Amino acid sequence: MKGIILAGGSATRLQPLSMAISKQIMPVYDKPMIYYPLSTLMLAGIREVLVISTPRDLPMFRELLGDGSRLGMRLEYKVQHVPNGLAQAFVLGREFLAGDKGCLILGDNLFYGRGFTRMLRRAAAIEHGACIFGYYVKDPRAYGVVEFEQTDANDESSLRVISLEEKPQNPKSQYAVPGLYFYDETVCDKAAGLQPSARGEYEITDLNKVYLAEGSLRCELFGRGFAWLDTGSPDSLLDAGNFIATIQNRQGFYVSCIEEIAWRNGWISKEQLHNLGKQMSKTAYGQYILSLEV
Repeated sequence: MKGIILAGGSATRLQPLSMAISKQIMPVYDKPMIYYPLSTLMLAGIREVLVISTPRDLPMFRELLGDGSRLGMRLEYKVQHVPNGLAQAFVLGREFLAGDKGCLILGDNLFYGRGFTRMLRRAAAIEHGACIFGYYVKDPRAYGVVEFEQTDANDESSLRVISLEEKPQNPKSQYAVPGLYFYDETVCDKAAGLQPSARGEYEITDLNKVYLAEGSLRCELFGRGFAWLDTGSPDSLLDAGNFIATIQNRQGFYVSCIEEIAWRNGWISKEQLHNLGKQMSKTAYGQYILSLEV
């Protein structure tokens, strides 16, 4: 499976912060925002990633992340000239995926919680169909919403999706669909066949509805205590930074340290990890990486 990070858009809710720099380059506490979605893909075992962004911002991502070789990965980049909906990622990413399965994550979505890696690995192992996630929110009207029923009383993860709605005024459930989606190898063909919505965009909800109509869409739930953070406004950006700071300073473990994940995945050696830490040895982040050798 390959991964796509969609890091485009104009981030108008973050202006004037976003007038000269991509939102996904901005810091969430001690790391660029894009480290968080990238780390999610890495935890899923995905080593080949496409970053999609604007003509202005793509060079910054290329400078920050390079070709991925320092992490034992392969990173590629693609320009999105006009943002026409999330599902457009699979039209732009067709050549990159080259008939493989694909995972899409939004560049401003952060996830943290117990059992997350197991959920990701399970979703990435999908052979047929698609897997989305559900997250209970107080007011789901600003999100895509999933309605489901449990098909096995002894298996809480056994959920049958009944319906999907995009930003409904009268939601059928309290479960929003976060910006993380796993698809089989038919995803590019399905995305190419979509029609623009009333908003003039190629909606990810419409793509998911194609899988729903086939009976091949499954859903897993993030439970109580699991954190899904979106960083689209100054307040939510600050909240996310404070959350990461609290976790790291209390526990001592770093969230979304991509060098550590690459090492623990066996993609780089201890020596390579040490060299990456030495390059940032004057920072707490670099010192943390160096401490991992002990």
